[in-house]
Amino acid sequence: MASSKILYHLLLLFFVLGDTRLYANGDTKLMKKTCRHTKYYDLCFSSLKSDPTSSNADPRGLAMIMVGVAMANATSTSSYLSSQLHNPATNDTTFKRVLKECLDKYTYAGESLQASVQDLADQVYDYAYMHVSAAKDYPNVCHNLFKQNPALVYPPELARRENALKHICDVAMGIIDDFNWY
Repeated sequence: MASSKILYHLLLLFFVLGDTRLYANGDTKLMKKTCRHTKYYDLCFSSLKSDPTSSNADPRGLAMIMVGVAMANATSTSSYLSSQLHNPATNDTTFKRVLKECLDKYTYAGESLQASVQDLADQVYDYAYMHVSAAKDYPNVCHNLFKQNPALVYPPELARRENALKHICDVAMGIIDDFNWY
């Protein structure tokens, strides 16, 4: 059931991003203008510039691209956590329990981001913002679980991924928050 839900939202993202009727005649100027209103200009611009659909995207399309980047991060991090959880060298039960909780939180982050895609498609921007904000906060729970278990070391790779997701979500939220200036 969950995999069909993920597939549905990825297909929705593909069709919305691929639907040229949703796009204004955007260009690099629009990307730069959009990214200037975000917390992480360089991350915003490099992410948008690397997506071939961004050159024809309007602000909503640019927000969807950033949400897609965040979804890729959350999915990748979930896969990373799953591999760590099933690693034979990982035999500490507390560490496994915390990894499992982290895996759940990144899964929830992905689900929140999927919901934001639908919200953006439906032009319900306050809900899109709320879902991206929730996705940004889920990694905090994971980090706090490690803090609550002082014997455990927060994996540097997980910290890097957490920061990346937070920054990507900040960019997406900045784009969504500033739709009123277009």
